[in-house]
Amino acid sequence: MTENDGQRFDRLPATPDDREVEGRASREEVVDWWAERFGVDPATFDGVTFWEKGSGKIWAFSADLPSPVDAEGLGITVLRTRQEHWKPTTTGVRRFGRDATKNVIELEPGEAAAFAAGHDQQLDRWDGDWGYLIAAHELAGELEPIGVGLYLHGELRSRVPKGYQEALATLD
Repeated sequence: MTENDGQRFDRLPATPDDREVEGRASREEVVDWWAERFGVDPATFDGVTFWEKGSGKIWAFSADLPSPVDAEGLGITVLRTRQEHWKPTTTGVRRFGRDATKNVIELEPGEAAAFAAGHDQQLDRWDGDWGYLIAAHELAGELEPIGVGLYLHGELRSRVPKGYQEALATLD
């Protein structure tokens, strides 16, 4: 088995059978995860290549390059995989979460503002899966992803990084 080199981007193998680096996710597993967890149609990822840099930090890039690539950044980070529960990134949710059909919690204006500012809140009305959710809010008639939330025991924990936190105007 080849070892992971955390200083460069390596394209994810197409399938688990093509894996050369132990523990590395495959493209198939990443696309299946988005489909199973959030109902995102696999066709959404047509034309997107997936890369790992570091240990389990998965990047999406809308072009094709030879692998490996020595660069500081390549596309957007979309997922963290080398942990017990895979975690989508805020950037990934903002990019692909518009196509989600499940595990999306729609927040009221005040809830959305608190969530975007990084505040955890009690929300007992959710009756879906526990774990990572896409927190969203209606904006201009469309449901817009705000970021990643972790829902446990009636509490929605904001996982919006400090650099993304923003004050949203409260809509009356």
